[in-house]
Parts: sequence; structure tokens; C-alpha cells
Amino acid sequence: MLALLALVTLPFWARDPYQIHLAALIASYWILVAGLNLVIGYTGLLSVGHVGLLAIGAYTFAILSGRHEMNPFLAIAVAGALGGGIGFVLGLPSLRLPGFYFAMATMAFSMMVSEFTLAQQGLTGGGTGLSVPTFPKPFDTPNGFYWMLVGVAGLVTWLTWNVARLMWGKALIAIRDSEVAAASVGVPIYNLKLKVFAFSGVVAGVAGALFASLQSYITPDTFHFELGLFFFICIVIGGRGAILGPLLGTIVLTALPEMVAPLAKFGQFFYGALLLIVVLLLPEGIGNAFKVVRERLRPKVITKQVVAPDLRRLANAVRHVEVA
Repeated sequence: MLALLALVTLPFWARDPYQIHLAALIASYWILVAGLNLVIGYTGLLSVGHVGLLAIGAYTFAILSGRHEMNPFLAIAVAGALGGGIGFVLGLPSLRLPGFYFAMATMAFSMMVSEFTLAQQGLTGGGTGLSVPTFPKPFDTPNGFYWMLVGVAGLVTWLTWNVARLMWGKALIAIRDSEVAAASVGVPIYNLKLKVFAFSGVVAGVAGALFASLQSYITPDTFHFELGLFFFICIVIGGRGAILGPLLGTIVLTALPEMVAPLAKFGQFFYGALLLIVVLLLPEGIGNAFKVVRERLRPKVITKQVVAPDLRRLANAVRHVEVA
């Protein structure tokens, strides 16, 4: 509750506008990571190409709302629908591939999107890029846009949390742990993978639209391949099979460059060091570390129940056996 209150009131106590921009960036990243977490953290699919879906959502929003003056909220819906549709089409053949080859397929997809946006000068602006319009009132200010991002991020978190806690989530974890065992109990493996991957495409398209508006100008270089690895690492560091862990991973990895700003040239070093530390010391992610600490501070009270044997019933049972 305190964390939620801090998020909502951030514009009132932030020291400078850049802190609000950084928090808005975290929210836009989390919208994508929340959907991707169902693919990687729960289903166990190694997708490293969601930056391509992010780019599709961003360019769709910029073209529709900027060049064609479509209502920005309708443009977001179209970006999400297009992201979901392309995710569905991409998943139809690639989800039948084994893990490593599926990862290569998603990586190839993101590279194709990057080359397409660079080559299509008339549509995407090529290397020059496109300017992205802002939203109408009351979301045309940094504070208003931040609150809208937090609201969308909260909605996506609620949706993914409901998927994870119900039978869908248990089925996805069963697929991740053992596809053979999941299939033996009737889990529709391919259908679930396709639905989850398409859903992650929808939220990636929405995230791309919001991310583009936050940046105000986009180019193909904005959606570099390392950004796709960043989303993947957020889930690995946060911990799979949970919602809170990847959220913490997104916050830490997005804020890390600001925490080591005087050592900016060593940014990749700190990313690698953090990933190595988590993999070696916290293989289940930083989210699980908080869970362990909470359990140690507030251990569960185990009550012992003494079960007294019913000697009379036991004697009657023995007597009936002897008579038989």
C-alpha cells in the first residue's frame, strides 16, 4: 500500500522533472516486461525479439496519430492489435521450434523489423525517424502522462497476475517444467503458448506506443537489439514464475545507469556484474531473496496437533478380522 501511494504521489515529491521521466520510462518498460514475463518466466520460452514488437507499436502510433491525425487513444488500440496480430503470426511457425531455435527466430524477427524501419524512408522516415505527438489534456504534461502510464501499467499487472494465479498460470508452469508431463494431463501446449505469445504482442504494441510518446522522437536506433536483451535480463534477474521479481528487475536495471552515472562508460560492466552475481548467488532471482528474508523475519507458526488413537475402534476392527 505504501509503495502504491509513493507511485501515485511521485510528481509531488520528486526533486526534478527527470526523476518523473525515469519513473515513466520504468512504467513503459514494465508494460512490455509484464506480458513477456508470461512467455519467459511462466512458459519457459526464450524470446529475445520483443523489441521488434515494441518498434512496431511505436511506429504504428507515430504514423497514425502524427501523419494521419488519428485520435491517440484509438492509435494505441490499433498498435496493440497490430502487435498481437503479428505476435500471433510469428508464433504460428516459430512456437513449434525447440527452445534455442525459437530464440533465434525471435532474434531474426527483431533484426528484420529494424532493417524494415531503416529501409522504408517514405513510411517510417528511415534513419531520420519520426516525431511523435503527445496526448491531449490532461495527459499532455509530464505529470499527467506519468499517471496515465502508471494506470496502464497497473492494468497490465492486474491482468498478468490474474492469468498467473489461476489455472492458466499453473498450466504455463507445467509446460515450463516438463512439456511431456503437461501433455500427459491434457494441457493444450501449443494453443497456450500461442495465446500467451499473442497476448505479449498486444501489450508490447501498447508499450511501444506509450514509449514513443514518452521519447517524442523515434529512429531505428531507438530499438536496438540490446534493448531486447535488456527485457530478457529483467526477467532473469527478477526471477521466473513471479510477478514482483521481474518488476524489481525492471526498476533496478532501468535505474542502474543513473546510480552509476559518474561511471557511465562502465555501464555494460555493471549490467554484466549484476547478472553474474544474481545467477551465482540468487539463481531464483532477487524477488525470491525478498521472499526468503520475509519468511525469516516472520516465520510461519507450525501448530502441532496430537492425534489420539481410537483404541475401541481399533479393537473392534481387529476382532472383525479375527472372526473373518
